Amino acid sequence: MSKTFSVVASVDEIPEDGQLRVVIDDIEILICHHAQRFYALAYYCSHENLPLEDGMLENGCIICPYHGAEFCLKDGSVQASPAYENLKTYPLKIIENTIAISISN
Repeated sequence: MSKTFSVVASVDEIPEDGQLRVVIDDIEILICHHAQRFYALAYYCSHENLPLEDGMLENGCIICPYHGAEFCLKDGSVQASPAYENLKTYPLKIIENTIAISISN
């Protein structure tokens, strides 16, 4: 079965090192634009379920703005405590000048 992708934004809406919260079927997703690539991951930190939005993007990671947990943008893996559970990531495609994300497994 092929994945269904939903167009959620224009690439122009998210500047380099910018972020955008989107919702697809009640699932909150954070899109990050870092090092000229786009990533889609869970909106909430796995440590205390607080928003990752506005966390610093550096060295391919997002740093939670509340407690400093770090996650790899590419695969959601924990890079620094206090979190110990990885974040869910979502397939993302650039279609023409738009960003499309799949939430299907």
